[in-house]
Amino acid sequence: MSSLRTLALNNGADRRLRGGHVWIYSNEVDNKKTPLKEFTAGEQVLVEAANGKPLGIAYVNPQTLICARIIGRDPKFRLDRSLLVHRINIALSLREACFDAPCYRLVYGDSDGLSGLVIDRFYDVFVVQISTAGMEAVVGDIVSALNKVFMPSAIVLRCDGKMRSTEGLESYVEVVQGEIPELVPLEENGVSLLAPVLSGQKTGWFYDHRLARATMQRHVKDKRVLDLFSYVGGWGVQALAAGASEVTCVDSSEYALDVAVENAKLNNGEDRFIALQGDAFDSCKALIQEQEKYDVIIVDPPAFITRRKDIRNGERAYGRINNLAMRLLSKNGILISASCSMHLERSSLIDIIRSNARELDRNAQVIEQGHQGADHPIHAAIPETEYLKSITCRILPGT
Repeated sequence: MSSLRTLALNNGADRRLRGGHVWIYSNEVDNKKTPLKEFTAGEQVLVEAANGKPLGIAYVNPQTLICARIIGRDPKFRLDRSLLVHRINIALSLREACFDAPCYRLVYGDSDGLSGLVIDRFYDVFVVQISTAGMEAVVGDIVSALNKVFMPSAIVLRCDGKMRSTEGLESYVEVVQGEIPELVPLEENGVSLLAPVLSGQKTGWFYDHRLARATMQRHVKDKRVLDLFSYVGGWGVQALAAGASEVTCVDSSEYALDVAVENAKLNNGEDRFIALQGDAFDSCKALIQEQEKYDVIIVDPPAFITRRKDIRNGERAYGRINNLAMRLLSKNGILISASCSMHLERSSLIDIIRSNARELDRNAQVIEQGHQGADHPIHAAIPETEYLKSITCRILPGT
């Protein structure tokens, strides 16, 4: 095995890494000693502190702000098939301990020691997302490692995320093993569902709100439910399965709603299911004009805040949609307000709910708070791995 080149850090730049973080920023590199421009994207390097002490193995991309990511603290172990098998097995042990069905996020990037890699499992179908040049460089080892641990019936690479362009990578979707149907079966909270893993958003499904959806099921029996930004019905169809009297799913994508209809049929709920295509804000306004009322409303939008500078505008968007949802709630109705924006603090979301409730002369009674599940573990030293939140409230008349 050839020796690795060294990436030297500036004085003091190792403090965060010694605390457990794995990202190295370009301004933390000693460019006089080890110029970043001399490295190739995806190259593995030995990272050294300013005093020459080794900090671990990382892969590099000189084009990006996060120019290197630590993949291991022991300089003897590089990112290869052997390390991937080891890390995947460790990740698997957690999922098998927490979930009955083999349907979950198997690998969650930094939290599972594999920065830049996400793998979602749908029984024996595996969907791989690669977002960094370092992981792209070992894509063959990733496929080989999955075969070593699982022998999947099918593997698809959904390498079409936004971060790839930042890394200088092309986008592509490729089935590298087996055959994949348009809709792949999965199970969540005991409910059978279908996911469009080839043409849907991200990997085709969002496992992260599993716990909040399980909690929701306690509130929906014999209730009228509105699921905003529904995608393929992750919330709404589980409400049907839990006995909701009627569920309306609202989404801008006709295809996503077509899949939601299939999910409703799968759970014998098509006669209680309404698909409403359109912008969620406009749809809410139309429903208000029609004087519709719902007992339970789920607000789970895409990230309105993708960058820190978007916080103010994003908070306004969260405020508008929650205000519209509250106006559609029946007396003492349940609002489940969610956010996948890392930059939106949980306390800010609660404050958005509170202020909108008061504007409408109502009181918000927080009864449950949701979090990302065990297949999205939070790395204690990497706050960026925590992003998901949901607030379940009872909206009461003002007093």
